[in-house]
Amino acid sequence: MKPILFTLLLLLSQLSFAQNFNGIKRYQVNFAVATGANEKLIALRSFSANNQKYLLLVNPETLDTKVSQANNYTTSNLQYSNVLAIFKNTAYVKALEAAAAKDVQLQNAGIDHAFPNEKGITLTIDLCPSHKALDRIIFQSVFDEFKKIEQPSPLAVSVSGKWMLKHHDDLNWLKSLVEKKELDITWVNHTYNHEVNKLPLAENFLLAPGTNLDVEVLENEKLMLKNGLTPSVFFRFPGLVSDKAIVEKIEAYGLISIGSDAWLAKGQQPNAGSIVLIHGNGNEEIGVKDFIRLLKTKQADVKNKQWLLFDLRQGLEKEFE
Repeated sequence: MKPILFTLLLLLSQLSFAQNFNGIKRYQVNFAVATGANEKLIALRSFSANNQKYLLLVNPETLDTKVSQANNYTTSNLQYSNVLAIFKNTAYVKALEAAAAKDVQLQNAGIDHAFPNEKGITLTIDLCPSHKALDRIIFQSVFDEFKKIEQPSPLAVSVSGKWMLKHHDDLNWLKSLVEKKELDITWVNHTYNHEVNKLPLAENFLLAPGTNLDVEVLENEKLMLKNGLTPSVFFRFPGLVSDKAIVEKIEAYGLISIGSDAWLAKGQQPNAGSIVLIHGNGNEEIGVKDFIRLLKTKQADVKNKQWLLFDLRQGLEKEFE
Protein backbone atom coordinates (compact mmCIF):
# COMPACT_ATOMS: atom_id res chain seq x y z
CA MET A 1 0.00 0.00 0.00
CA LYS A 2 1.33 3.44 -0.91
CA PRO A 3 2.44 5.53 2.11
CA ILE A 4 0.11 8.45 1.27
CA LEU A 5 -2.92 6.18 0.88
CA PHE A 6 -2.06 4.36 4.10
CA THR A 7 -1.77 7.67 5.96
CA LEU A 8 -5.11 8.84 4.57
CA LEU A 9 -6.84 5.63 5.63
CA LEU A 10 -5.30 5.90 9.06
CA LEU A 11 -6.53 9.48 9.48
CA LEU A 12 -10.01 8.49 8.34
CA SER A 13 -10.12 5.61 10.78
CA GLN A 14 -8.99 7.89 13.59
CA LEU A 15 -11.66 10.44 12.66
CA SER A 16 -14.36 7.79 12.73
CA PHE A 17 -13.03 6.48 16.01
CA ALA A 18 -12.99 9.98 17.49
CA GLN A 19 -16.65 10.55 16.64
CA ASN A 20 -18.11 7.24 17.75
CA PHE A 21 -17.16 5.81 21.13
CA ASN A 22 -17.87 2.20 22.01
CA GLY A 23 -16.88 0.51 25.23
CA ILE A 24 -16.86 3.69 27.30
CA LYS A 25 -15.50 3.10 30.80
CA ARG A 26 -15.19 5.19 33.97
CA TYR A 27 -17.45 7.93 32.61
CA GLN A 28 -17.72 10.54 35.35
CA VAL A 29 -18.19 14.18 36.26
CA ASN A 30 -14.70 15.60 36.50
CA PHE A 31 -14.24 19.37 36.57
CA ALA A 32 -10.85 20.74 35.65
CA VAL A 33 -9.13 23.65 33.99
CA ALA A 34 -7.78 22.24 30.73
CA THR A 35 -4.96 24.23 29.18
CA GLY A 36 -3.94 23.41 25.63
CA ALA A 37 -2.37 25.15 22.67
CA ASN A 38 -3.69 28.73 22.82
CA GLU A 39 -6.86 27.75 24.67
CA LYS A 40 -8.15 27.47 28.21
CA LEU A 41 -11.20 25.26 28.52
CA ILE A 42 -13.23 23.61 31.28
CA ALA A 43 -13.26 19.83 31.43
CA LEU A 44 -16.71 18.57 32.45
CA ARG A 45 -16.33 14.80 32.06
CA SER A 46 -13.56 12.24 31.81
CA PHE A 47 -13.79 8.73 30.41
CA SER A 48 -11.81 5.98 28.80
CA ALA A 49 -12.37 4.20 25.50
CA ASN A 50 -10.12 1.92 23.51
CA ASN A 51 -7.28 2.34 25.99
CA GLN A 52 -7.33 6.12 25.69
CA LYS A 53 -8.48 8.73 28.20
CA TYR A 54 -10.79 11.46 26.94
CA LEU A 55 -12.26 14.72 28.17
CA LEU A 56 -15.56 16.41 27.35
CA LEU A 57 -14.63 20.09 27.23
CA VAL A 58 -16.50 23.39 27.05
CA ASN A 59 -15.24 26.75 25.88
CA PRO A 60 -16.56 29.03 28.67
CA GLU A 61 -16.83 32.01 26.31
CA THR A 62 -18.59 30.42 23.32
CA LEU A 63 -20.32 27.46 25.07
CA ASP A 64 -19.03 25.14 22.34
CA THR A 65 -18.20 21.60 23.48
CA LYS A 66 -15.84 19.01 22.08
CA VAL A 67 -14.24 15.70 22.98
CA SER A 68 -10.47 15.43 22.97
CA GLN A 69 -7.81 13.07 24.20
CA ALA A 70 -6.78 14.04 27.71
CA ASN A 71 -3.08 14.06 26.84
CA ASN A 72 -3.68 17.09 24.61
CA TYR A 73 -4.20 19.21 27.73
CA THR A 74 -2.63 20.04 31.03
CA THR A 75 -5.39 19.71 33.63
CA SER A 76 -5.92 21.04 37.15
CA ASN A 77 -8.84 19.40 38.92
CA LEU A 78 -11.42 21.68 40.55
CA GLN A 79 -14.44 21.57 42.79
CA TYR A 80 -17.60 22.81 41.10
CA SER A 81 -17.60 25.91 43.34
CA ASN A 82 -14.11 26.73 42.06
CA VAL A 83 -15.34 26.58 38.48
CA LEU A 84 -18.02 29.15 39.31
CA ALA A 85 -15.48 31.40 41.01
CA ILE A 86 -12.64 31.19 38.49
CA PHE A 87 -14.85 31.58 35.42
CA LYS A 88 -17.47 33.89 36.98
CA ASN A 89 -17.21 36.48 34.20
CA THR A 90 -17.74 34.02 31.34
CA ALA A 91 -20.93 33.37 29.40
CA TYR A 92 -20.94 29.78 30.63
CA VAL A 93 -21.05 30.58 34.35
CA LYS A 94 -23.39 33.53 33.87
CA ALA A 95 -25.79 31.26 31.98
CA LEU A 96 -25.56 28.61 34.71
CA GLU A 97 -26.43 31.21 37.32
CA ALA A 98 -29.26 32.68 35.25
CA ALA A 99 -30.80 29.23 34.83
CA ALA A 100 -30.49 28.54 38.56
CA ALA A 101 -32.20 31.84 39.39
CA LYS A 102 -35.54 30.43 38.16
CA ASP A 103 -35.29 27.16 40.06
CA VAL A 104 -38.41 27.69 42.19
CA GLN A 105 -40.78 27.10 39.28
CA LEU A 106 -42.43 23.70 39.00
CA GLN A 107 -42.54 24.10 35.23
CA ASN A 108 -40.22 25.86 32.83
CA ALA A 109 -37.27 26.46 35.14
CA GLY A 110 -34.08 27.59 33.44
CA ILE A 111 -33.46 29.98 30.58
CA ASP A 112 -36.49 30.47 28.34
CA HIS A 113 -35.39 33.43 26.22
CA ALA A 114 -32.07 33.53 24.38
CA PHE A 115 -31.76 36.61 22.19
CA PRO A 116 -33.24 39.79 23.67
CA ASN A 117 -35.08 41.90 21.12
CA GLU A 118 -33.64 40.10 18.11
CA LYS A 119 -35.69 39.49 14.98
CA GLY A 120 -36.07 35.75 15.05
CA ILE A 121 -36.19 32.72 17.33
CA THR A 122 -34.11 29.92 18.75
CA LEU A 123 -35.74 26.65 17.66
CA THR A 124 -35.60 23.66 20.01
CA ILE A 125 -37.02 20.28 19.00
CA ASP A 126 -37.60 17.60 21.65
CA LEU A 127 -37.25 13.90 20.89
CA CYS A 128 -38.96 12.12 23.77
CA PRO A 129 -39.38 8.31 23.61
CA SER A 130 -41.92 7.40 20.92
CA HIS A 131 -42.81 4.48 18.69
CA LYS A 132 -43.64 6.91 15.89
CA ALA A 133 -41.24 8.05 13.19
CA LEU A 134 -39.38 11.37 13.29
CA ASP A 135 -41.29 14.34 11.89
CA ARG A 136 -38.73 14.92 9.16
CA ILE A 137 -40.88 17.65 7.64
CA ILE A 138 -39.79 20.03 10.42
CA PHE A 139 -36.12 19.72 9.60
CA GLN A 140 -36.63 19.73 5.85
CA SER A 141 -38.84 22.82 6.09
CA VAL A 142 -36.19 24.65 8.11
CA PHE A 143 -33.53 23.86 5.52
CA ASP A 144 -35.76 24.73 2.56
CA GLU A 145 -36.81 28.05 4.08
CA PHE A 146 -33.43 29.24 5.30
CA LYS A 147 -30.93 27.68 2.86
CA LYS A 148 -30.41 30.94 0.95
CA ILE A 149 -30.11 32.98 4.13
CA GLU A 150 -28.48 30.78 6.78
CA GLN A 151 -26.58 27.64 5.91
CA PRO A 152 -26.19 25.56 7.92
CA SER A 153 -29.37 26.56 9.77
CA PRO A 154 -28.93 26.42 13.57
CA LEU A 155 -31.31 24.58 15.86
CA ALA A 156 -31.18 22.57 19.09
CA VAL A 157 -32.40 18.98 19.42
CA SER A 158 -33.20 17.62 22.89
CA VAL A 159 -32.62 13.90 22.61
CA SER A 160 -33.62 11.13 25.02
CA GLY A 161 -31.85 7.80 25.35
CA LYS A 162 -34.87 5.63 24.67
CA TRP A 163 -35.57 7.61 21.49
CA MET A 164 -32.02 7.05 20.25
CA LEU A 165 -32.22 3.33 20.96
CA LYS A 166 -35.32 2.86 18.79
CA HIS A 167 -34.71 5.33 15.97
CA HIS A 168 -31.30 4.61 14.46
CA ASP A 169 -32.38 5.46 10.92
CA ASP A 170 -33.90 8.78 11.94
CA LEU A 171 -30.84 9.66 14.02
CA ASN A 172 -28.52 8.82 11.14
CA TRP A 173 -30.65 10.98 8.87
CA LEU A 174 -30.26 13.94 11.25
CA LYS A 175 -26.51 13.35 11.42
CA SER A 176 -26.38 13.32 7.61
CA LEU A 177 -27.96 16.78 7.52
CA VAL A 178 -25.21 18.01 9.81
CA GLU A 179 -22.49 16.35 7.73
CA LYS A 180 -23.90 17.96 4.57
CA LYS A 181 -23.91 21.31 6.41
CA GLU A 182 -27.62 21.76 5.89
CA LEU A 183 -28.26 22.04 9.63
CA ASP A 184 -26.09 22.93 12.62
CA ILE A 185 -27.53 20.94 15.53
CA THR A 186 -26.80 21.58 19.20
CA TRP A 187 -27.48 18.27 20.98
CA VAL A 188 -29.28 18.79 24.30
CA ASN A 189 -29.52 16.16 27.05
CA HIS A 190 -33.18 15.19 27.55
CA THR A 191 -32.54 12.26 29.97
CA TYR A 192 -32.12 8.56 29.28
CA ASN A 193 -35.55 7.20 30.25
CA HIS A 194 -37.82 10.29 30.17
CA GLU A 195 -40.26 8.51 32.48
CA VAL A 196 -43.78 9.85 32.80
CA ASN A 197 -46.55 8.64 35.10
CA LYS A 198 -50.11 9.61 36.08
CA LEU A 199 -49.16 11.30 39.35
CA PRO A 200 -49.27 15.07 39.94
CA LEU A 201 -46.38 17.06 38.45
CA ALA A 202 -44.63 17.28 41.82
CA GLU A 203 -44.19 13.48 41.67
CA ASN A 204 -43.82 13.10 37.92
CA PHE A 205 -41.04 12.98 35.32
CA LEU A 206 -37.66 13.45 37.08
CA LEU A 207 -39.49 14.21 40.34
CA ALA A 208 -40.87 10.66 40.48
CA PRO A 209 -39.71 8.66 43.51
CA GLY A 210 -36.66 6.50 42.85
CA THR A 211 -35.25 8.56 39.97
CA ASN A 212 -31.52 7.99 39.49
CA LEU A 213 -30.05 11.19 38.08
CA ASP A 214 -26.70 9.64 37.25
CA VAL A 215 -28.51 7.25 34.93
CA GLU A 216 -30.72 9.95 33.44
CA VAL A 217 -27.88 12.41 32.82
CA LEU A 218 -24.63 10.48 32.45
CA GLU A 219 -25.93 7.34 30.73
CA ASN A 220 -27.67 9.56 28.21
CA GLU A 221 -24.42 11.41 27.52
CA LYS A 222 -22.62 8.09 27.05
CA LEU A 223 -25.27 6.95 24.58
CA MET A 224 -24.96 10.26 22.72
CA LEU A 225 -21.21 9.77 22.41
CA LYS A 226 -21.65 6.16 21.25
CA ASN A 227 -23.95 7.48 18.51
CA GLY A 228 -21.46 10.11 17.37
CA LEU A 229 -23.15 13.09 19.05
CA THR A 230 -21.19 15.61 21.10
CA PRO A 231 -23.21 16.49 24.23
CA SER A 232 -23.70 20.22 24.71
CA VAL A 233 -23.80 22.00 28.08
CA PHE A 234 -27.59 22.25 27.83
CA PHE A 235 -30.25 20.18 29.56
CA ARG A 236 -34.02 20.13 29.09
CA PHE A 237 -36.25 18.73 31.81
CA PRO A 238 -38.82 16.19 30.59
CA GLY A 239 -42.20 17.90 30.61
CA LEU A 240 -40.28 21.06 31.63
CA VAL A 241 -40.96 19.82 35.19
CA SER A 242 -38.49 20.36 38.06
CA ASP A 243 -38.09 21.72 41.56
CA LYS A 244 -35.37 23.74 43.29
CA ALA A 245 -33.45 20.69 44.52
CA ILE A 246 -33.28 18.96 41.17
CA VAL A 247 -32.33 22.14 39.29
CA GLU A 248 -29.39 22.51 41.67
CA LYS A 249 -28.41 18.88 41.05
CA ILE A 250 -28.51 19.38 37.28
CA GLU A 251 -26.41 22.52 37.65
CA ALA A 252 -23.88 20.49 39.68
CA TYR A 253 -23.35 18.35 36.56
CA GLY A 254 -22.27 21.57 34.85
CA LEU A 255 -25.44 21.72 32.76
CA ILE A 256 -27.56 24.76 31.86
CA SER A 257 -31.32 24.17 32.10
CA ILE A 258 -33.25 25.35 29.04
CA GLY A 259 -36.98 26.07 29.15
CA SER A 260 -39.23 27.71 26.56
CA ASP A 261 -41.44 30.78 26.38
CA ALA A 262 -43.15 29.53 23.22
CA TRP A 263 -44.34 25.92 23.41
CA LEU A 264 -46.35 26.07 20.20
CA ALA A 265 -48.67 23.13 20.91
CA LYS A 266 -49.83 24.92 24.06
CA GLY A 267 -50.75 28.01 22.08
CA GLN A 268 -47.80 30.10 23.25
CA GLN A 269 -46.80 32.55 20.52
CA PRO A 270 -43.12 33.36 19.89
CA ASN A 271 -41.78 36.85 20.37
CA ALA A 272 -38.47 38.34 19.32
CA GLY A 273 -35.74 36.15 20.79
CA SER A 274 -38.05 33.37 22.00
CA ILE A 275 -36.88 29.83 22.65
CA VAL A 276 -39.50 27.91 20.67
CA LEU A 277 -40.38 24.33 21.65
CA ILE A 278 -41.91 21.71 19.39
CA HIS A 279 -41.81 17.92 19.58
CA GLY A 280 -40.48 16.14 16.53
CA ASN A 281 -41.11 12.59 17.73
CA GLY A 282 -44.44 12.11 15.97
CA ASN A 283 -46.55 12.81 19.06
CA GLU A 284 -47.31 16.51 18.63
CA GLU A 285 -49.12 17.07 15.36
CA ILE A 286 -50.49 20.43 16.48
CA GLY A 287 -47.08 21.85 17.31
CA VAL A 288 -45.61 20.71 14.00
CA LYS A 289 -48.48 22.23 12.02
CA ASP A 290 -48.19 25.47 14.00
CA PHE A 291 -44.48 25.68 13.22
CA ILE A 292 -44.98 25.06 9.49
CA ARG A 293 -47.68 27.74 9.52
CA LEU A 294 -45.34 30.10 11.37
CA LEU A 295 -42.62 29.58 8.76
CA LYS A 296 -45.07 30.38 5.96
CA THR A 297 -46.20 33.60 7.59
CA LYS A 298 -42.57 34.69 8.01
CA GLN A 299 -41.40 33.89 4.45
CA ALA A 300 -41.00 37.52 3.39
CA ASP A 301 -39.23 38.45 6.61
CA VAL A 302 -36.88 35.49 6.21
CA LYS A 303 -35.93 36.57 2.69
CA ASN A 304 -35.24 40.09 3.96
CA LYS A 305 -33.22 38.71 6.90
CA GLN A 306 -35.72 40.22 9.31
CA TRP A 307 -36.62 36.86 10.90
CA LEU A 308 -33.79 34.43 11.49
CA LEU A 309 -32.94 31.28 13.40
CA PHE A 310 -30.42 31.83 16.18
CA ASP A 311 -27.89 29.43 17.64
CA LEU A 312 -28.63 28.75 21.32
CA ARG A 313 -24.94 28.98 22.22
CA GLN A 314 -24.41 32.26 20.43
CA GLY A 315 -27.57 33.70 21.93
CA LEU A 316 -26.39 33.11 25.47
CA GLU A 317 -22.86 34.21 24.62
CA LYS A 318 -24.27 37.54 23.42
CA GLU A 319 -26.70 37.79 26.33
CA PHE A 320 -23.98 37.34 28.93
CA GLU A 321 -20.93 38.88 27.24
